[in-house]
Formats: sequence, C-alpha cells, structure tokens
Amino acid sequence: MADAAQQGAEAETGEVREAHRFDVKRLEAYARDAVDGFSGPLEVLQFSGGQSNPTFLLTTPKRRYVMRKKPPGVLLASAHQIDREYRVMKALAETDVPVPHMYALCEDDSVIGTAFYIMEYLDGRVFRDSTMPESNEAERRAVYSNLAANLAKLHKVDYQKVGLGDFGKPGNYFERQIGRWIKQYRGAQTTDIPSMEELIKYLPAHIPGEELVTIAHGDYRIGNTMFHATEPRMIAVLDWELCTIGHPLADVAYNCMYDLMGVASSAPQVDRSKTPGVPTIEEYVAEYCRHAGRDGIEDFNFYLAFSMFRLASISQGVYKRGLDGNASSERAKTLGDACANLANKAWELVQRGDA
Repeated sequence: MADAAQQGAEAETGEVREAHRFDVKRLEAYARDAVDGFSGPLEVLQFSGGQSNPTFLLTTPKRRYVMRKKPPGVLLASAHQIDREYRVMKALAETDVPVPHMYALCEDDSVIGTAFYIMEYLDGRVFRDSTMPESNEAERRAVYSNLAANLAKLHKVDYQKVGLGDFGKPGNYFERQIGRWIKQYRGAQTTDIPSMEELIKYLPAHIPGEELVTIAHGDYRIGNTMFHATEPRMIAVLDWELCTIGHPLADVAYNCMYDLMGVASSAPQVDRSKTPGVPTIEEYVAEYCRHAGRDGIEDFNFYLAFSMFRLASISQGVYKRGLDGNASSERAKTLGDACANLANKAWELVQRGDA
C-alpha cells in the first residue's frame, strides 16, 4: 500500500537519500522547458517516510513544486506506475474532486534515471492518525463528512467522459480481485489457515449482485488526503498509485477497514466512540450514502471481509518474502500471525452478516 505524498511541512523533508540521488541540473533544465513559469535556481529536498514512489520538494525563488519518481533498480512491470497517478489526477482536474495541478510527466529515463512527474505544491494538513487526536469534536465531524463527500464525488465522475475509458477493465471487479488474491495467497502459503480456506470458498460464491463501475481510488483513507491548513476542507486526494476502474463499494469498505487494521498484530478494533466527532463505521457509511444518493449498502460485511482477505493475502506474501530473504524490511519476518489474524476477523464478519 502506498503512503501519502507528503506535502506542506518542511519538517518532513531532509537531504536526498543516497539511493535516490539524481542530477539536479538536468532536472532544472527539463523543468525550465516543460513547466510553465518555471525559473531556477532549483533546490531539492526529499520527503521522509517510506513512500512506494520517492517524493521530493522542489524549491525555486518564486514557487515550490512536488516531484514523484519511480524508485531506482529493477521493478515489477505492474508496480510504481507513476504515469497512471499522473494520468488520473490530470483527468480529474476539470471535475469537483480535489487534486493537485499536474505540470509535467517525463517518461525519459535519461533525464534523472527514472520516470517522474511534477505537480503543484500544496500547503495543508495530512491527518496521519484516523482519530485526529490534536483536533476537536466539531473539526473531526466536519473532516469526516468531507472525506465521505469527496469519495462520493469521485464515484460520480463519468470515467469515460474524462478520458479514462481504457484505465481498467470494467465489470466483474470482485470476481477478478478474489481470484487474484487467492492465487497470491497460494503462492506464498506457509501453513494451513482454516479461516482463509473458508473465505476462499465463501467469497467467490457470495459476491453481491450490485454491479457498479466507477473510478476506484484503491487506497482511499484519511491519511491519503490533504486538508486546508486551518479549515476542515479537503484540498487534495493523494496517492493514486492503486487507482483503477473498479467497484465504488470496495473503496468505501477499504476506507472503513482501517478500524480493523490492528487485528493483524492481535490488537483490538479501534473504538471510535471514545473520540467525540469521529464517526463509527455505521455513521460513516450513512454519511457516504447521503452524499452518494444511496439508501444504504446491503451486504456491507462482505465488502469489509473482502478488504480484510485482500490484506491477509498481502501480509502472507510479505511474510514469505521475509522468510526467503527477499523482503525490503526485517519487519516482514514478524508478520507470521498477521494473515491468520486478519482472516479470522474477516470470517467473523462474514458469519455476523449485516445485522
């Protein structure tokens, strides 16, 4: 999963890391020709964090920009597709979905070593903690309402009209996704997990009949959005790396699933009721439905269970790579119970139904 493109806070920047260094003069020369109004000299800092795609703050005497680039080295063909990020944000520029302005996409590796794009710098707030501990009740309520409203706006966009008709395969989203994650799990399986076997039998046979096709962000959550510096108003949806043409309710469930993330490490579910202003899952779904013009969402626990099953399969893959010595972090080896914990919770959701 991607992390939010970190903008708006110089404290989150530092010197460009050794593995991600490039020729700044070449970048400056490119931007002078490709970015309207650009003039140097150019200074570059790197945003901290573990982004899938390294992100940089570009500073000139007149203006700041943000650059996202592919990481160096040999990459999977389906990963780090920054051209897709650029394309979807560019396409949404004329809609009411808040996105940064896109300046330029460069797919010529000879400029700085990998493909990259340059976008608008936005000075705002990213809420890393979903309970927003530094905020008050009124702001939390307004932020979450805004979060739901903008997700509904995204799902109302006519993807063909904005030029994204070939951005993904329309229809049969859950069938294709479930098949993909079963295959991924089987390829990384290290032990028998009864709840995974139950989900593998149950999910393909119980896909809800509501076939919807919209733009699906794929990683929509409060930490992947930016809000105004002082107002509870979203100014950008970020990190579109997993975006495709998919099913809107997968986005809604994924957005809510973050309350359940702690179960991967045997932690209890987040209790939003203890933080005034932060909606429960039921309240948030109702808010989304209000903005989306829906009466409700049937079979919502199926969508939640699917999201948990997807994450369980991903966790198993990371753990297996850790055992094989191919993971990017030593933490991978600590995920031995994550798949089972997530699958157990997903199966519990399925058995509970939508009562």
